[in-house]
Amino acid sequence: MQELPHWPAAQREGITGIFTDIDDTLTTEGEITADALQALGALKAAGLKVVAITGRPVGWSEPFAARWPVDAIVAENGAVALLPDAQSAAPRPLAKIYQQDAATRSSNFARMQAVLARIERELPGVARATDSPGRETDIAIDHSEFTRLTDAQIAAVVALMKSEGMHATVSSIHINGWYGEHNKLEGARWIVRELWQRDLDAEMAQWVYVGDSTNDQLMFKAFANSVGVANIARFVPQLAHLPRYVTRGERGAGFTEVVRSLLD
Repeated sequence: MQELPHWPAAQREGITGIFTDIDDTLTTEGEITADALQALGALKAAGLKVVAITGRPVGWSEPFAARWPVDAIVAENGAVALLPDAQSAAPRPLAKIYQQDAATRSSNFARMQAVLARIERELPGVARATDSPGRETDIAIDHSEFTRLTDAQIAAVVALMKSEGMHATVSSIHINGWYGEHNKLEGARWIVRELWQRDLDAEMAQWVYVGDSTNDQLMFKAFANSVGVANIARFVPQLAHLPRYVTRGERGAGFTEVVRSLLD
């Protein structure tokens, strides 16, 4: 990782869109700060495409998609997207689209609830995330938001999910598990096709990704213009793929730093 000032101006000048994680990247202590919200607005005012991609549930994401100046929020690690009506004032009406069909979602939901019950039954001190009622296509275990789990407990949850045939990933606050081949990177490819009828892989150099934890490493690997906010330091020992650049500021301040670097 290099400090953000080492990001070449020629690469920054070619950026036309930004993908960003939400928790501990846009938000600080669970809330978006005024500077990060203003930074989102500045990106849109400059004509850049802005998409947030999160492991958070679609229900949790709805009020933010309706109010934040973004083109979309892709929730539940790439499975579902919220599309605000660009012609309306906030709070804007939302459309909701999925990568899986309704029958697949229904079948997977029943399977996932059984796995969630098994996790809570077999792993002492482990419990579902408080935002679970808003989830449609995955399950989540809290490890750092309201409950603190040890590394051994986190590993045990991941192992149990995988033993049930699920994909599993660890964010800065949750352990997410799901059925299906979606992830943040596939979600990014999908939303670019859906919104702009374009091929993300053909224009990867025109996008930047900003994140902070282990569930962002697919994005760090794929994007040459990838940035970690400073609090990524907590996860560096666990990352096989690091972001290319890192900010001096943490969380929302770090995201604001990225936007300033792009627009300056």
